[in-house]
Amino acid sequence: MTTRIQIMKEGELMKITYMTLNAKYIHSSLALRYLKTVTTDIAECSIREYSINTPVLDILSDLFSNRPHLIGMACYIWNIEEILKLADLIKKVLPESKIVLGGPEVSYDADDVMIKAPCIDYVILGEGEVTLRKLIQCIEDSADPVEIQGLAWRNGLDIIVNGGPQVVPDLNKLPFPYYDEDINELNGKIIYYETSRGCPFACRYCLSSTTHGVRFFGTERVIDELNYLISKNVRQIKFVDRTYNINKNHFLPIMRFLASQECDTNFHFEITAELLDDDVFALLRNVPPGRFQFEIGVQSTNPQTLEHSGRKSCWSKLAEQVRRLREIDGIHLHLDLIAGLPYESFERFGISFNDVFQLKPHNLQIGFLKLLKGSEMRLRSKEYEMQAMSMPPYEVLSTHVLSYPQMRRLKILESVFEYYYNSQRFSATLQWLVDKVEQDAFFLFDRLANYWEQNKLQLVAHSHKSLYRYLFEFCRENYSEQKIFRELFKYDCLCFDRGRLKPDYLPWNDKVYNQEISSFWHDSERVCKYIPNYKFKNWRQIQSQFHIEIFSFDILQYLDDKIIIDGLTPVMFSYDSPGPQVQTLKREDFWL
Repeated sequence: MTTRIQIMKEGELMKITYMTLNAKYIHSSLALRYLKTVTTDIAECSIREYSINTPVLDILSDLFSNRPHLIGMACYIWNIEEILKLADLIKKVLPESKIVLGGPEVSYDADDVMIKAPCIDYVILGEGEVTLRKLIQCIEDSADPVEIQGLAWRNGLDIIVNGGPQVVPDLNKLPFPYYDEDINELNGKIIYYETSRGCPFACRYCLSSTTHGVRFFGTERVIDELNYLISKNVRQIKFVDRTYNINKNHFLPIMRFLASQECDTNFHFEITAELLDDDVFALLRNVPPGRFQFEIGVQSTNPQTLEHSGRKSCWSKLAEQVRRLREIDGIHLHLDLIAGLPYESFERFGISFNDVFQLKPHNLQIGFLKLLKGSEMRLRSKEYEMQAMSMPPYEVLSTHVLSYPQMRRLKILESVFEYYYNSQRFSATLQWLVDKVEQDAFFLFDRLANYWEQNKLQLVAHSHKSLYRYLFEFCRENYSEQKIFRELFKYDCLCFDRGRLKPDYLPWNDKVYNQEISSFWHDSERVCKYIPNYKFKNWRQIQSQFHIEIFSFDILQYLDDKIIIDGLTPVMFSYDSPGPQVQTLKREDFWL
């Protein structure tokens, strides 16, 4: 029998703290907010969110200060080890408090978790809103939880697991997970939101394949809730739907509503590009720049790999759709690849990488296969001779076609690629290196990874300044066309950080032409050709908002058509908008 929590007084509401450790400070937990809203009428509920970098004793102290009767802990691959350490400490300082675990990392081996961690009282399997509410009522009534599906608990020395992971069949019965105080507390953080649960696909590496079918929240309800979030002027809303655009009758009205709003909020969606049709593209062409960003999982372009991963995808159709999206200004595209999938050798991964790189996504993320608990790939790992970490995050170390030294090289390449391509700080230089020098993006970044390893750069932290230095030295040592890459390098430096970072090893010449620059800025008639309604105020304003650099050839012409037109060319960088505005000045306007 379940005993009522002894530290509660008769008639007192149960005090519950829902907590988790997020991977980053800017993240937030949607799951905890659902749990709070479905139990707030039967208990006194609060939420505590920390990052995995918060010292465990600081978290313990904070949780103890509230002295909750029950602590619900959300568990994922990135936090499970710290969660279990914390749970052990909680039981030592609050021995009468009940500890309940939930989340994907404990939903598929609850009995093993409870054997290894005697401090855990209950584990909820799958979606927890209904199960947790029943458990709380059960504890309140000192009743036996034997009728509760999707729950593991202790009965003396025995561990009882009743049923498997649960789902909420009717999502519209769930309350809206955000209150005004939540929005205030999450100021500056990402707001997570969902319009559906489940996934129509059956990718063997993903936990979404363990449930069947897709369930939707009502479209009108979704629009009302999004209208509320927009009214709070949140920075970004990240949809966690596994495939946001699976049902056109559901997603398109929502997208039309979001496109029509006057707001600065950015909306991030995970989509399947092959499902986009002409109606969607017609809408997207009129969406305000920066309103939408799409994450598209490519994972591999190898048909054999996709087949053995249980993933249905047509690369030619996907690529064509991404090209169409790329032609629309203002939609950020984030494409994903996974290293370590079946039949994806080092060389074949390079082909997938080049295929995706040629589409010019704004961000290309290289992930590494993880054998998640409950996934079919974990069950079939021996078939592909996969060696993986036995502890979270269960990342694959080698496969039947990818050795550990090759996987290690890909890890270094991924870091280098993140620093240089995904940061978008070195766009002009990298494009020159790929187009004019190597002709193969994967070869280039593998070569850069080799330079990285030779200099042991993977072992140290890096500033923006040091990243510029490393790439400059790499180019200087390996390529003969010094004039071109130095000018491109200058251009990249001036496009970020408002032009403040100007390495002394580059040929800056603004001071050489100080007299011409001063004359230009004092002549409103000349400047107004480039900046309408310009009036000179003071040098502080000029220096903070503008920079004029003289290049040895027409740099903008070269970036457009890769043709070098020699001759000193003044270029003006304007920093009074979110992205720098760059204009070539006519020589006769600069040199009178």
